[in-house]
Amino acid sequence: MSYSENLQAVENKITNAVGKSNRQRSDVHLVAVTKTVDAPAMEKLYDLGIRHFGENRAEVFTEKVAAFADKTDIVWHFIGSLQTRKVRAILPYINYLHSLDRKSLADEIEKRATEKVACFLQVNISEEETKHGFNAEEAIAFVSTQTYEHIEIVGLMTMAPNTDDAQALHHVFQGLKALQLEIEKLGIANVPCHEVSMGMTNDFEIAVEEGATFIRVGRALVEEN
Repeated sequence: MSYSENLQAVENKITNAVGKSNRQRSDVHLVAVTKTVDAPAMEKLYDLGIRHFGENRAEVFTEKVAAFADKTDIVWHFIGSLQTRKVRAILPYINYLHSLDRKSLADEIEKRATEKVACFLQVNISEEETKHGFNAEEAIAFVSTQTYEHIEIVGLMTMAPNTDDAQALHHVFQGLKALQLEIEKLGIANVPCHEVSMGMTNDFEIAVEEGATFIRVGRALVEEN
């Protein structure tokens, strides 16, 4: 399948999923995860109308930002685990950070930032030992005691278990959505927490059904059969 056919297939699935959740297509932002493709491949996606792009390595992120410097309408998402020593390099370019997973990273962002940075708090809803992030209780404690001026917690992010068990995936995504609503209701300054970043190629339809507002899709967009 071509990139155009891939995108149409993804769009059809999003449309079907938002219908099941009684929402609108405009409620869901499709982030094209382009960590496995080069700039010319990204250009194809851009020409198809995609504007949200996600990368997970700082060096590649800054290279691609430079390659698309003339495309001022691109929304850049950093979605990978971020080392504190790499914060300075990417901070001027990110529109969203999806992986605020520890206090030390927040401290470094606060130290380096000159304006507000839109961040998703990474939550390990499934509490898997191999995954980064706060658990639900830690997430609430973190936002309740934070005093950062330059960090805006726009929402929560999670990575679901690698499973074909739809019921398990529904449970995980329901858990993140419930936590997002709980934090949103707290009304904390700099913590609007309106957004939910969840769902990838294997599970984004279920994520959308359960309230995702950002989905991070790579393989389904860029694989050419």
